[in-house]
Amino acid sequence: MKEKLTLEEQRTLLRMAREAMECAVRGEKLPPLKMGALTPSLRAPGASFVTLTMRGQLRGCIGALEARQPLAEDVREHAVAAALEDPRFPPVREEELSGIQIEISRLTPPIPLEYKDANDLLTKLRPHVDGVILRDGFHRATFLPQVWEKIPDPSEFLDNLCYKMGARGDLWRTKHPEVFVYQVEEFHE
Repeated sequence: MKEKLTLEEQRTLLRMAREAMECAVRGEKLPPLKMGALTPSLRAPGASFVTLTMRGQLRGCIGALEARQPLAEDVREHAVAAALEDPRFPPVREEELSGIQIEISRLTPPIPLEYKDANDLLTKLRPHVDGVILRDGFHRATFLPQVWEKIPDPSEFLDNLCYKMGARGDLWRTKHPEVFVYQVEEFHE
């Protein structure tokens, strides 16, 4: 990751995410983004995930693995998607807004992780540091580095990532899926 965001840039993104989520949930039009008022870091292409929690429980999480638009726009888009489009949850309701906490993860570009076999893969993973992407053909899934807090065992982490991808839990042991790693700069309300 180039430079870390300043505290003010983080606050700006959190405000933008909250505004986007609240407008979307209320069915209001989102005000246009004033690119000229943003810092170069917020205008630069960026990939982000926006995670919504309520009383410590996941309420929605959507993001992108590759930078394809300005970071500020990416955060706004994923805040709306996390609130309304995460297929694991019903859309956020207006009465829930005050109880929702927003976390933003800014991702580094994913890099391929070369490994010989399942045991080698386990030794190359860096728990609590790397986010992991598994890809097998058209199937792909990721866990942000924060997921290590809930699933600290690397074998279990990969099993669950396979399930998330729609595959058997032992796929990473029996096949040789592509593995990519990335890091995040994470901040929250």
